[in-house]
Amino acid sequence: MKVDLVTRYIGNPILTRDAIPYPVETVHNAAVVKHGGGYVMLFRSHLRTGRSIIGLARSLDGFHFTADSQPFLTPARDGPFAVYEEFGVEDPRVTLLEGEYIITYSAYSRSGVRVALAKTSNFTEVERLSLITQADYRNAVIFPEKFDGLYARLDRPHSKCCHGPSGFPIRRIFASGASPSSS
Repeated sequence: MKVDLVTRYIGNPILTRDAIPYPVETVHNAAVVKHGGGYVMLFRSHLRTGRSIIGLARSLDGFHFTADSQPFLTPARDGPFAVYEEFGVEDPRVTLLEGEYIITYSAYSRSGVRVALAKTSNFTEVERLSLITQADYRNAVIFPEKFDGLYARLDRPHSKCCHGPSGFPIRRIFASGASPSSS
């Protein structure tokens, strides 16, 4: 007898572009985290220009979300992140770590895609911290606890330049301050 471990919510999709109060073409690749007495969703949207932004929606029950009136994170227009985010910010992942929400996202530019790190405590203000990969990595998530005092992340290569000899993507897990290791 086969047992379903996960059941698709009958009310899907939970959030569509029609529910966003500013013009977007898509809503996808969301990250949801408990915050306060409810849930916060960070989601990727495409603008009509093709550039990606990260929106924010809130829910009390985790099923019925209301989007904020403005995007949560848009490509930086100036400062050190601008050159790395010129084509968009996308694919957020959120982890509660040491009392703050750590956000990883993909920063796209003519130099490729890199994983960027930001943080927030209230989902009203966000602070960009650093780029945490070289080009051609994306979809990173930070583990919610340290290992031997070090932060750890899970990520994936973005292009064929980062495949192993068998042609399969190299999977990496490594801690901040340690050398990357392939597995």
